[in-house]
Amino acid sequence: MHLALATEPGDPQHPNEDYASVAVPASGQGGVLVLLDGVTPPEDDHGCVHTVPWFTARLGGAMLELSVSHPDMTLPKALAAAISRTAEGHRASCDLSHPRTPQATVVAARWSEHTVEHLVLSDSVLLLERTDGTVLPVLDPRLDELPPAVGELRAAVRALPRGSAERAAAGREYVRAVEALRNAEGGFFTAAADPAVAARAVTGTTPRSAVRSLTALSDGASRWVEVFREGSWADCVALVAGQGPQALIDRVRAAEAADPAGTAYPRGKARDDAAVIFVAP
Repeated sequence: MHLALATEPGDPQHPNEDYASVAVPASGQGGVLVLLDGVTPPEDDHGCVHTVPWFTARLGGAMLELSVSHPDMTLPKALAAAISRTAEGHRASCDLSHPRTPQATVVAARWSEHTVEHLVLSDSVLLLERTDGTVLPVLDPRLDELPPAVGELRAAVRALPRGSAERAAAGREYVRAVEALRNAEGGFFTAAADPAVAARAVTGTTPRSAVRSLTALSDGASRWVEVFREGSWADCVALVAGQGPQALIDRVRAAEAADPAGTAYPRGKARDDAAVIFVAP
């Protein structure tokens, strides 16, 4: 078994909101990976006294522990239990009903001698490399399927100069439109305080004999493919497998530096937190 991971904040002056971990049971058979990408809230009130890294560390840690110690629990049930456990940790001090309460995207995979289970919620990515060399991207497409009006608002924001008052105002309008669709029918789902969202995750099971490797990416790392178009998903897996997770993050940083204003490659953040996990079970 080969395990490797790397994670890096988009801004060294701010805490990394991504979470990445891998665990192998004491038996040495099988394992679990968990990757979370914390959702950065606007700077005004979000109903919680805790930071996003506080939330992702607790949710990710609970998800990892439950997935490893309870192999009979499905990944959606493990995620639901982890959300409930994390919510109880700050329900007394925070307004968990606030739409901006801390939340995160989730990728998880668990492998045994016979199967590989996976779960993806929101816009982080899991790449399943098959033994025949093909790569299957496991994606939650709902953020790409929002109403056209939301896409038009996003395009309007990106057409305005960074740092301008006009862009800031348009950005606030866009954020309000997206927030209205978060964890709502017809929108998209993230792990926050409601365990029911775990049932909305994209899940599946693959025979262990058909899987060569697993690569999990936060959207700050997957932008190498999705935003900068530097290569395919198969190229991404080959890069990580051959040179390690940090090599992918370094490539992303180079692409970000070459387009600091987001002119050639529009994106919400000029630089984003990035996390990569690679497992060859």
